[in-house]
Amino acid sequence: MTTALPRVALAALALVALLVGLANLDRPLANPDEGRYSEISREMVASGDWVTPRLDAIKYFEKPPLQYWATAAAFEVFGTGEIPARLYVWFAGFATLVIVGFAAARLADPRTGLASVLVLAASPYFMALGGVVTLDMGLTLWTTATFFALLLAEHAVGRPREQRLWMLASWAAMALAVLSKGLVGIVFAGAAVFFVMVFSRGISILRRMHWGWGLAIFLAIAAPWFIAVSRANPEFARFFFIHEHFERFLTHEHRRVQPAWFFVPIVLVGFLAWLPALFAAIASAWRAPEVAGGRPLRVALAWSLFILAFFSASGSKLPTYVLPLFPALAYVVGRYVAHASCRSLSRSAWVFLALSIVLVGTASFLPDFTHDAWNQALYLEARPWAMVAAGALALGAVGSDLALARDRRWLAMASAAMGTVIALGGFGMAYDALTPRQSGLAVAAAMQPFLAANPRAYSVAYYDQTIPFYIRRPVTLVSYVDEFETGLAAEPGLAIARLDDFPAEWLRPGEALAIMQPRAFAQMKALGLPMQVLHEDPRRVLVRKP
Repeated sequence: MTTALPRVALAALALVALLVGLANLDRPLANPDEGRYSEISREMVASGDWVTPRLDAIKYFEKPPLQYWATAAAFEVFGTGEIPARLYVWFAGFATLVIVGFAAARLADPRTGLASVLVLAASPYFMALGGVVTLDMGLTLWTTATFFALLLAEHAVGRPREQRLWMLASWAAMALAVLSKGLVGIVFAGAAVFFVMVFSRGISILRRMHWGWGLAIFLAIAAPWFIAVSRANPEFARFFFIHEHFERFLTHEHRRVQPAWFFVPIVLVGFLAWLPALFAAIASAWRAPEVAGGRPLRVALAWSLFILAFFSASGSKLPTYVLPLFPALAYVVGRYVAHASCRSLSRSAWVFLALSIVLVGTASFLPDFTHDAWNQALYLEARPWAMVAAGALALGAVGSDLALARDRRWLAMASAAMGTVIALGGFGMAYDALTPRQSGLAVAAAMQPFLAANPRAYSVAYYDQTIPFYIRRPVTLVSYVDEFETGLAAEPGLAIARLDDFPAEWLRPGEALAIMQPRAFAQMKALGLPMQVLHEDPRRVLVRKP
């Protein structure tokens, strides 16, 4: 920075990003992921069992516990609520930005470091997921740390002590990636080593891996929980390592089937602000000359494409899976935009503006995509905020182009990032308007006056994962299995398997509440069960036994 204005712009961006990020932490939790992972952490605190994860009091082995532990610790310190539930994810996103900026500056120059941070901050997909409770941002943090620590170790080949420290840091980060989401942490680390060997045309990196200390650090961090949970739960190992990894990847059992190109538009829209620069950046990274430590730009590019190809080949696809490729690709794009001519970047800004205008138009038609009056009313309430968000992206694009026309590269990048950050605030407000559709908060509020009597609580042919979190207790599942198959096989008494068995259970003496899928409610009503309706919408019906 050689002038005051870019510094002021970047300081304003940092402040707005902080305020928007903190404001978005207070949103109601969404079903299913946010409710699921927050409730597992809440139940850890309530039960005192930090070895066996449980969801709705049922054993839940789909993912390792690092994020559960971090969120449970936040609950212990700050109490149970939406903000503590999102703190770890927010920290992971922030720490990833720091790692990318630091590593890019060390591998290239300070301009590239700053540009890489701004590219990532102007990536709406990455920034949005920094406020959503999924496990993918935590995995992204630790795979990014693994990858860049490896590159920094190669960059320090002539400095043995520094090289060793970075390599051991990479081993430690890989262990934390495994504790975040399983064996994929090892797969991605192995791919990074492979690409270093490919582009250095040799296997010398294998002699610099510090295998003895590295494996010791990896096992010391990753192994204890896997040993403890396997000893406490004999069914864990087969389910976690075979079902959750190989069967999930190779089959369509999880019913998350998408076409092979599914993640491509997600990545393209994810880099919206500098989308046209993306292809020029890829070409530039491929042509970049060898530097100390090999070809880090080529490695970053190949590693990002590997992650895209890896998840594209999987039989189970969710949009958030490709998040780990964004930081490395931001380094590739950041290196380009830090040094490309402002004229070439200006062409990119105009495409950004055109795409933003399309988003404004899309936001205006949101209510027309709904199927009933209830959803339409919610979308009508959300539409103004969605248009504000899309408009912020457009204004960020205009500001970026005007700055580039005056050869103000950093002001242009700050404008693009500012538009993204303000847009996230607008989308957050739009989400608040959709809360009755996305969250069980309203249902939990209707249950609250009756919970003091400690009634039996059922979830019939339906399960909203946010409701147990908000009522601070599990519910009994009725005619619902889905992801609970393994846990219920081990402890079948924790649920009611058949809908036909529910009427007798409902009529037992004592207070009772039930959240029902509307069709199940109609069936129970036809049987003449006594039910007082406390809440009803197209998704669920809450009833009380009079």
